[in-house]
Amino acid sequence: MLKTLRTGALALALSLGAVAGLVVSRPAISAAAAGPTVKIDNFVFGPAALTVPVGTTVTWINQDDIPHTVVASDRSFKSKVLDSDERFSFTFTKPGEFGYFCSLHPHMVGKVIVKAA
Repeated sequence: MLKTLRTGALALALSLGAVAGLVVSRPAISAAAAGPTVKIDNFVFGPAALTVPVGTTVTWINQDDIPHTVVASDRSFKSKVLDSDERFSFTFTKPGEFGYFCSLHPHMVGKVIVKAA
């Protein structure tokens, strides 16, 4: 019985170590978050306007104490409700001006200007 308990405890420890190793080896920042970012704070998108080349992934980060969303005026992209410290990323694949707003606070607006490469 004692040998079975030790074997089970060892198996559990090895399993937990394997899971911990997976978590530790994950990169702290995803590739999408390495591109330009727009911070959401104090009911403002900052910067309010961002110019990027085609193919760029932009990441919005909610640094406010309350939830917000990021919704394109033309509905080409839409985030879920972002709680504090949550992120939303979108890759712009064509040139143009893409206005966006927070659907919870429509006075919050911003714009991504996408230039051809």
